[in-house]
Amino acid sequence: MDDPDLKKAVNTREFYVGLLLAISSSFFIGASFIIKKKGLLRLARIGKRAGQGGFGYLKDIVWWFGLLSMGLGEVLNFTAYMFAPASLVTPLGALSVIITAILASKFLNERLNLLGKIGCFLCIIGSTIIVIHSPKEAEITDLNLLIDMAADPSFITYVIVILVLASFIAFYLGPRIGNKNVVVYVLLCSSIGSLTVMSCKALGLAIKETLSGRNNDFGMGLPYILVIITALFIAVQMNYLNKALDIFSTTIVTPIYYVIFTTLVIAASTILFKEWKNMDASNIVGDICGFLVVICAVFLLNGFKDMDVSMDDVRSQMRPRRRLVSMAGGGGIRMANGNVNLEEGSLMRNNNYGTSDSEM
Repeated sequence: MDDPDLKKAVNTREFYVGLLLAISSSFFIGASFIIKKKGLLRLARIGKRAGQGGFGYLKDIVWWFGLLSMGLGEVLNFTAYMFAPASLVTPLGALSVIITAILASKFLNERLNLLGKIGCFLCIIGSTIIVIHSPKEAEITDLNLLIDMAADPSFITYVIVILVLASFIAFYLGPRIGNKNVVVYVLLCSSIGSLTVMSCKALGLAIKETLSGRNNDFGMGLPYILVIITALFIAVQMNYLNKALDIFSTTIVTPIYYVIFTTLVIAASTILFKEWKNMDASNIVGDICGFLVVICAVFLLNGFKDMDVSMDDVRSQMRPRRRLVSMAGGGGIRMANGNVNLEEGSLMRNNNYGTSDSEM
């Protein structure tokens, strides 16, 4: 693109293509969580659980249908990165949270209480705020330029930190507390996922350049290395995401995975493309507020997931406290929630200690 104006924004046609692909991928990925969970539940009744290190799900046809659905979603998601920036594609994964919650309540009988629903809503709101105020990546049209940016010490440091963290969880933390804390395995697959997105972005750029005829990137070995790295990262994500799904509720795993994954992808994009240097004070404050909203959402999802809270409880608190109900016979009046009896000029009121107070 020679026009400077075109270099500042994604082409309109490509933008909408990427948007449509990202939305479509969310539907398939959201459904895949439910299908794979059904397969894991079948496996738990007849074999070793995935959460205990078993791989029996590889023989279950339902789980493979779930994998196929997720694979299709990931292909669409990968293609979306070819046309639109990660700051647009990644946050749209929130749609998969909503789809998973709806399907889980229908097909898995998993009940999401009112606070959980508010938590899901806040996950979307908080992540959206982060995306709005986070620095947007520049349009990169050359694979060699992207590789030069990836060789920056700050991004290399990020990659090393992620790999060390993933290894620590996989070999030390996971076997000890992975069955007790939902964040452990989700953090592992989310951190590796952030590297997967960067790899997909580079691979997608190579494919796009080759198909457009601008440059034959597949004439060199780098794209093939990216294919191997991407496949390896996806395999690691699949393994530990299966463990999390087998141990914890789908409606809990999915939103937390979305929040951590989105945050780390934005962090990786920020480090790689370095547009954080152009952030003003309002965007910094917006980023902080977005993170606080996400923290509150995760707290609601985990801290109160076992509470039986619904809209009926809210409605009951909004009813009038002094509602009079006519008593049958005797000319007396009873207050519905106060156990107050008014008969023949006397007021008998039961107090909270089980005794009666009488007034003449």
